[in-house]
Amino acid sequence: MLYKSYLIEENINNLNKELFLFFGENIGLKEEIKKKIKLVNSSSEILYFNQDEILKNNQQIFNEFNNFSLFEKEKIIFIDQVNDKILETIKEIDKKFDTQKMYLFSDLLDKKSKIRNYFEKSNHCGAVACYADNEISIKKIILTRLKGFEGLSPNNINLIVENSNLDRVKLNNEISKIVDYFQDKKILTNKLEKILDSAINDNFNAIRDGALNGNKISTNKLLNETVINAEKSIYYLATVNQRINKLSEVNDSKNIEETLNKMKPPIFWKDKPNFIIQAKRWDNKKIKKALRKTYELEIKIKTNSAINKIILIKKLMVDLCNLANA
Repeated sequence: MLYKSYLIEENINNLNKELFLFFGENIGLKEEIKKKIKLVNSSSEILYFNQDEILKNNQQIFNEFNNFSLFEKEKIIFIDQVNDKILETIKEIDKKFDTQKMYLFSDLLDKKSKIRNYFEKSNHCGAVACYADNEISIKKIILTRLKGFEGLSPNNINLIVENSNLDRVKLNNEISKIVDYFQDKKILTNKLEKILDSAINDNFNAIRDGALNGNKISTNKLLNETVINAEKSIYYLATVNQRINKLSEVNDSKNIEETLNKMKPPIFWKDKPNFIIQAKRWDNKKIKKALRKTYELEIKIKTNSAINKIILIKKLMVDLCNLANA
């Protein structure tokens, strides 16, 4: 059964089935949905897997369900990076379990996708398309999140929209900065322009691009010169993941620039030269390895508050740079 994403955003309790598939290119929306699911299931045990782990040992997922007892917490299972390969395992789960909850997350799936069709047509499962935001949806998020703030003029709203580049991950980061800075809830345009200064974000994007370009000298120089904020580690990972997922969209393209021009959301014009260099370096095998690295790092960061996030983010950049040159 197909569910509208905006209805899920408005009320996460509309996820009224045990099995759900979220697919699409909107990384920010999928991350928000994950957070809301965890919030309404705060007393549950949250388990994270990716598809490769399940395919290597699908008995693992069945054991997690079978080991459940009345004295244990309810289990919520997230599975990332899914595609048609996991469908048969999901069909078995659908037959046997009706009390636990499982949420699958995928990149963009075309209409011929078997797993997408299964979830959309099944009465036992739900599917939610998480497509890219547009200017209207971005403005709606701004108005909702900054409700009660003075000075939210059309000009200031447009300033936030332009700075987000229609990217919900970046938008959420900018809104957090606005809320933290304007604690009196009075937005002043001149101060808004300063806190939305993209220099800090651009510095990390430069590290990301240097790494994905395979430029060891530039990457090492930037890692030594740039301040990495531990509190932004998940944002950094989302930024890297977003670029890698974008690269996967053009992986099999015969005309990279033509495919690039059709992308939604679009690649910002000043990013295009770097993107084209990266698209020529990164094949499917490298992309899968990179996504595996970012997934494992995200789990470490989310499950261990004592680890040094700055060192791990820097190591990831070095690893990606080496992988780009492999």
